[in-house]
Amino acid sequence: MAKIIFVSGPCGCGKSTFTNAYARHLVDKNRKTVYVIHGDDFHAGFVEVEDKGDFFVNGEASDTVMWEDILKFNWDCIIATAGRALQQGMDVIIDYVIEDELPRVKELASKNNAELFYIVLTAGEDEIERRIRERGDVDMIERAKFLKRELDAMPENIGHLYDNTEKTIDETVNEIILDAFKV
Repeated sequence: MAKIIFVSGPCGCGKSTFTNAYARHLVDKNRKTVYVIHGDDFHAGFVEVEDKGDFFVNGEASDTVMWEDILKFNWDCIIATAGRALQQGMDVIIDYVIEDELPRVKELASKNNAELFYIVLTAGEDEIERRIRERGDVDMIERAKFLKRELDAMPENIGHLYDNTEKTIDETVNEIILDAFKV
């Protein structure tokens, strides 16, 4: 049975680093191809005007894409790409923030007769801030802290949270027992 492993969490919690390392771990362990989807890659496809304030006509933004539309587009791409990989017989690991989209991921698993595993990486707020500062994305710090608090409090995330504060990527990979995160 194919697997979907969805890795969520706030910015700076190590989703992409973990996803890449865990995919390699699974390939080495199971000798089966894994397809990795980084949701941020779809988001990066949008090249927009940096100063949108210059593009308001009669109080309305012209030629800009609303955040909700970008998010929907990203999710449509993630779901379609994951579905195609599953149809090819591959396991899929996805990293992106899930806020309200878990039902879409469950539907993807159901339609493709795949097992779904859901891991929400988290870390202490100080650790998240340190990591974000190291990579130079200081504008993301407040959003990351907001997402951390939101994701930690969501009832559907209970039992799916994994705190990797002060842990190496190898420790995290070795400590994640996939069956403990099955949906």
